[in-house]
Amino acid sequence: MLAQPQIKRTARGIVLLALLLTLALMAVALMGAVEVWSFERQRETEAELLYVGDQYRLAIEHYYYATPGAGKTLPASLDDLVEDQRFPVPVRHLRRAYADPVSGQAFELLRNGEQISGVVSGSTKTTIKRSGFSRADSAFEGFETYNQWRFLFSPPVAGKSSRKLPSPLSHPPVASGGKP
Repeated sequence: MLAQPQIKRTARGIVLLALLLTLALMAVALMGAVEVWSFERQRETEAELLYVGDQYRLAIEHYYYATPGAGKTLPASLDDLVEDQRFPVPVRHLRRAYADPVSGQAFELLRNGEQISGVVSGSTKTTIKRSGFSRADSAFEGFETYNQWRFLFSPPVAGKSSRKLPSPLSHPPVASGGKP
């Protein structure tokens, strides 16, 4: 009769061991899932940084070319991009001043004297993307940290042809040579 309690204890021990082994396997699987999620989250943040940085670069470029007259200027502050007061009706080159998606802080400003020529992330985290950038971001090829990605607008050198951005009210050009 003493054999039965011994078997019950052994069976309980095996069940406990199986439960611990199952929990350990679940923990390893969960760690793998968290690692994959973290990697995907960084990829999304990186894509957001590229998008927001390009928005700043395009806003600075639009501000520059929208400057009335021959003396083109760059914005003095981000507020100038959000609400350009140089016109009778304020112009918005940027919807709002975006935060750096990687650091969560404000972008660091790249200045040309007192004027803003671009933005850069303050993060020194290592990038995932090292190649396959768009033409506008092709200078980022091979860079290893986010603070090396500089979203910069360089005004054209004097004497070279300057690009004129269309007015929001202008119509696209009509192709000629078509049938009447």
